[in-house]
Amino acid sequence: MPDFNGFKGRGFQSGDVHNGNFRDVSGDEGGNSAPRSSRPKANRPDMKKTVRRVLLIIVLVLLVNLVLGSFYNVSEQENAVVTMFGNVIRTDTAGLYFKIPVIQQVHMVDITTHGTGIGYSVGSGGQNITNTFDGIMITKDFNLINIDFYLEYKVSDPVAYLYNSHQPEQILHNIALASIRSTVIDYTVDEAMTTGKSAIQADVKDKMVKELQNQNIGIQVVNITIQDAEPPTQEIILAFKEVETAKQSAETKINQARKYANEQLPAAEAEVDRIIQNAEAQKAVRVAEAQGQVALFNAMYDQYIQNPLITKQRMFYEALESIMPDLKVIITDGSTQTMLPVESFANLPQAAEEG
Repeated sequence: MPDFNGFKGRGFQSGDVHNGNFRDVSGDEGGNSAPRSSRPKANRPDMKKTVRRVLLIIVLVLLVNLVLGSFYNVSEQENAVVTMFGNVIRTDTAGLYFKIPVIQQVHMVDITTHGTGIGYSVGSGGQNITNTFDGIMITKDFNLINIDFYLEYKVSDPVAYLYNSHQPEQILHNIALASIRSTVIDYTVDEAMTTGKSAIQADVKDKMVKELQNQNIGIQVVNITIQDAEPPTQEIILAFKEVETAKQSAETKINQARKYANEQLPAAEAEVDRIIQNAEAQKAVRVAEAQGQVALFNAMYDQYIQNPLITKQRMFYEALESIMPDLKVIITDGSTQTMLPVESFANLPQAAEEG
């Protein structure tokens, strides 16, 4: 074991640590421990190397981020608008692309079809919440109606959608409201609630398409449909329901009457045809009989011209033959007061046989 007493009073030499010689620099003869500054340099951390390692790690992380940030993927449901120094360079569709890190920026735009309610909104529970301010419209006959629409739209121009307006969806909502109000005013309340819905939808869509082209906000109308149309108060709703019930009843009666008419008309037309055919047949018979009588008269007239006396006698006898069967024959001698009909005597043998 080294003797530390020989080092008393001696100063610290630069080579003592490496030579294994330790000395007390405290000036205390009884001290046996060395100061902290006298610890070996081999146990101290190398600060410069640590700093260099940290900086290297930071640089590597930045390089990895730059490399990974240089590539971006665009899905089928999106378009990517690439800008550099505030200017649009290009618009990318689905696929994997490269961009200059930091300098170029990529803005993703959803191009799928979206839907929103006009006059109502969908709550958290899936229930429709009526927006009275947007849903109440005035009709052509100066009635109020609560009408709701469902609007479907999508982004058609990503660049215009991003940079031509600050709030394109709000502008779309305002255009839809203006188009709906200017269309509903051209229809009566009955048409808006029943038969005019298809025409209203078509007119609203046409107006929105034209206005969106003028505004150029990068949004396209896909479809707009009427979800519901009803009077604004419960009392009027009940009155309209009664009117609709009466209309349906009237339509039912009319349809029944048309059905009865369709069933009866063929029979009546058949009866008419039968009567006309009978009349035509009787006409043909009468004409034929008349023509036959004319021919008979002409033939008798020809005979009369040839033999007038004989023809007169024959005509007289023929007339008697046709008349006599319907006459009652009475025999009298001119002086008898009682005249007996011949048929009473003719019937006596038959009566006796029956008796």
